[in-house]
Amino acid sequence: MLDLLHTFLAVYRAGTLTRAAESLGLSQPTVTAQLRGLESRIGQPLFVRGARGVTPTAAADDLARRLDGPMDALAGVVGGLLGTPGPAGRTLHLGGPAELMTARVLPSLAGTVEAGVSVRVRLGLADDLLAELSDGRLDLVVSAVRPRRAGIHAEPLYDEEFTLVAAPMFLSARDRADVHELPLLAYAEELPIVRRWWRHVLGGPPPRRAVLVVPDLRALRAAAVAGIGATVLPRYLVADDLTDGTLTEILPTEDPPINTLYLATRAATRDEPHIAGARAALLSRARFW
Repeated sequence: MLDLLHTFLAVYRAGTLTRAAESLGLSQPTVTAQLRGLESRIGQPLFVRGARGVTPTAAADDLARRLDGPMDALAGVVGGLLGTPGPAGRTLHLGGPAELMTARVLPSLAGTVEAGVSVRVRLGLADDLLAELSDGRLDLVVSAVRPRRAGIHAEPLYDEEFTLVAAPMFLSARDRADVHELPLLAYAEELPIVRRWWRHVLGGPPPRRAVLVVPDLRALRAAAVAGIGATVLPRYLVADDLTDGTLTEILPTEDPPINTLYLATRAATRDEPHIAGARAALLSRARFW
């Protein structure tokens, strides 16, 4: 039964029977037979076969969630017994959004570097980084969108929570209750982050163009601190500012908009020691972000 579950997880992560067979060192007919054997034993289908691969059913998603940690832990035990090389001397190629990487991700990898792993970082947008992950140029990506590429394994890492903030000195000269009159600072002309907060909290679009547009959340924070206007930022980026009063939260809500960030790896390489170690460190530390 353990072999069947191992094969199932390989298929689930790879997205195709062919790639799963390659990662397992088995023939495709053997993988197909094992998968059918497992489906027969549990009494329900796990995948819908298609021209470009397999699509997991709800039962497969549930089973994969239950197996993910235990099977990886078992693989680590087996690797230790067989003397599999450790992470020291390897290079981890990591990608993610600049702001989260700077504030949270890189500080969480201190132990990875101490273990002898060199880290090389690419900052950028999710689609570009996921393409590099698929091509083998990156090992691990923190993605602001859920990856849906064949052969990519993704798991939730962190829910970033958004809040509308401004400097107290900026608000003191204005009626903070009239939020629609506030000069806005935005990441892009379309106000994607501001617009999402506005619709979620106030039920409609923001009323005006931004007075300042800069594609860097850290720059927006600096502009807000300087009293240029109000902006929507992830809470992790302004937590200290809100605590010490450098920034003030406008219209706080118990139901803020959130965005789930995912940790993405290639299914074929995610168990390599330097990748698995970094992945485990991030999943552990993200609980305290």
